[in-house]
Amino acid sequence: MATPARSTAATIDTRDQPAYSPTEAARYLKVPDATLRSWIIGRPYPKGHGVAHSVALIKPASKQPTLLSFWNLVEAHVLRALRTDHGVALRAVRQALTYAEKSMKIDRLLLRNELRTDAGQLFLQRYGQLINLSASDQLAMRKLFDKHLKRVEWDQWQFPVRLYPFVSSETETIVMPIAIDSTIAFGRPVVKRLGISTSTIADRIDAGESVSELAGDYDLSIAEIEQAVLYERAA
Repeated sequence: MATPARSTAATIDTRDQPAYSPTEAARYLKVPDATLRSWIIGRPYPKGHGVAHSVALIKPASKQPTLLSFWNLVEAHVLRALRTDHGVALRAVRQALTYAEKSMKIDRLLLRNELRTDAGQLFLQRYGQLINLSASDQLAMRKLFDKHLKRVEWDQWQFPVRLYPFVSSETETIVMPIAIDSTIAFGRPVVKRLGISTSTIADRIDAGESVSELAGDYDLSIAEIEQAVLYERAA
């Protein structure tokens, strides 16, 4: 099933519109800036007597200047699952994606809910084979992949509508207090229950206001305020 085309402004889905700089997106996703750039631009590597350039894994919504869309954020979030424990071998990921997409006829597989079914299993198996993972390593990778996929909500057409990023760089927590939704706060991270911007909360804390004061002002719990601040300040 093909994704919506990027042909005209009238038909472009807002979720596929340029909205985030690479640095901003990397901060939201808690991945190194250089890592994200290698996914969306590619990476130089030595070849023979010269230097070649790898093919990007994610096609950014805008190349001049380089800007990512909400859907690009989701694609990068999914790739983060591979990076966390196994490191992303760019060539292997590209080969595995091409293999799965050709077999399943699904464009932009990293966006799709089908990652939870046969297409995702095929992709992970191929990737595991290409980087020589053992059977137990592949099982662990599947579990980690599922943790990331549970943080994405899809619409009735099976395209992402909301992302729940990790609050910090760790992946163990199952709490999802922060959300990114292209229709709320211009796609910037918010406390999901009431849609309050996490950056606004952190700025007010930095200005000297207390957690309890902000909780009262926004009708949020102290835990939600603390999670918003942790998310904004996590490395």
